[in-house]
Amino acid sequence: MNKPQTAQHPRWHRRARHALAHSLRVRLVALFLLLALAMAATFLFGMQHALSSGWREAARPLVSDYVDRLATELGSPPSVERAQALVQRLPVTVRISGPQVNWRSHPSTPEREHRLNDDNRWNRDEPRLLERTTADGHRIHFGLNVQVWQDRPRYVGWATLAGLLLLTALAYARVRRLLRPLDDIRAGALRFGQGDFAQPIPVRHPARPDELGELAATINTMGGDIHQMLEAKRALLLAISHELRSPLTRARLNTELLPETPEVQPSREALLRDLAQMRDLITDLLESERLASPHAALHREPTDLAALVAEVVAGLDGAPAVTQLLPADLPPMALDRTRIRLLLRNLLDNALRHSGNAAQPPSIAVHTEPGNVGQGKAGPGVRITVRDFGPGVDEAALPHLAQPFYRPDAARTRAEGGVGLGLYLCKLVAQAHGGSFTVRNAQPGLEVSVLLPRIDAI
Repeated sequence: MNKPQTAQHPRWHRRARHALAHSLRVRLVALFLLLALAMAATFLFGMQHALSSGWREAARPLVSDYVDRLATELGSPPSVERAQALVQRLPVTVRISGPQVNWRSHPSTPEREHRLNDDNRWNRDEPRLLERTTADGHRIHFGLNVQVWQDRPRYVGWATLAGLLLLTALAYARVRRLLRPLDDIRAGALRFGQGDFAQPIPVRHPARPDELGELAATINTMGGDIHQMLEAKRALLLAISHELRSPLTRARLNTELLPETPEVQPSREALLRDLAQMRDLITDLLESERLASPHAALHREPTDLAALVAEVVAGLDGAPAVTQLLPADLPPMALDRTRIRLLLRNLLDNALRHSGNAAQPPSIAVHTEPGNVGQGKAGPGVRITVRDFGPGVDEAALPHLAQPFYRPDAARTRAEGGVGLGLYLCKLVAQAHGGSFTVRNAQPGLEVSVLLPRIDAI
């Protein structure tokens, strides 16, 4: 019966362990609390030892003289009325025993005889410090009325705990304020990693920066340098692509004007193929830079995705065999038709290129899903899956397939026409629509999956 409860830790326990393991702020506050407790214990122990070593011997003659005065005030034989007045005036207890008077001020209090020796310990063999014997044989015992203070330790304990918790809360607030730049640095690093360099990391107190402020300023400088390098690379690619278009157009025009003689025809066709490949490469470079820009704009329009897939498959060169699994009741979606067409064509070209002598033709499937995660929001989605039945790729190469200009030797060569931009463009198109792009080995073959958030056309 108790086994599941023992095996299962409380939630607060798991959260506390996680915070201690992963939060620098919580560890600093815990260190402060332990240090405060250790200092308080050391101080109390030292002070107690220092005071207890000499205060009893110093207080003994004073207490003895005061007890003599109290016994004289009660008289001989002791007066009960005076004893009652004394108890009312002072927080003491009085017990009188003798031949004529036997009286106790606090009958409910247990009798305790305390005697003090030179080692600060109560001993029955020592003379009684708080007892006096009158001339007529009465014994008077004085004591402290602890009932007045019996609740005070409890109050002091709760007050101490409240003060300790208050100090801990103040320390946590102060540490949180001191480490707040770490949150800004983390958020800024995430923005820089996503390519957003417009907002630098705020530097708190720039007039007197501390180590964290200097770190934030250094990361801002690094982010600015990286942004400049990326912009310079992008500008160079765009400039080269634009400048190459004109000579490529002229070269293609001059090639097409060559006479179609048997001697020139093979060279003419090979030159036209090379020029077309260069044109496609430049087009892909320009499109990739447009999609990679943080200001990429989509021209969404109502699109029948199933019909668009069938149209792209029908327009493939050579009318290859492709298995299509398309839903019949998919409503129109708000998509950028041109870029989704580019995504579908690149995925199908990639699957056909690597099918080889596979027993089955490539397949493309479209189906809806009840929920997906797109741009941090959950909602229904549409998944496009393209699979070939070829040899696949090495598992180590899977994370790099969607990187620009990446071509694993076992899967792609220049002779096959791949330049390493097809899957990269497909990933950019999926991300521009708020979707996701994944690649996995289907054994056999490679499977590429694109999940798009379902935004129905109005």
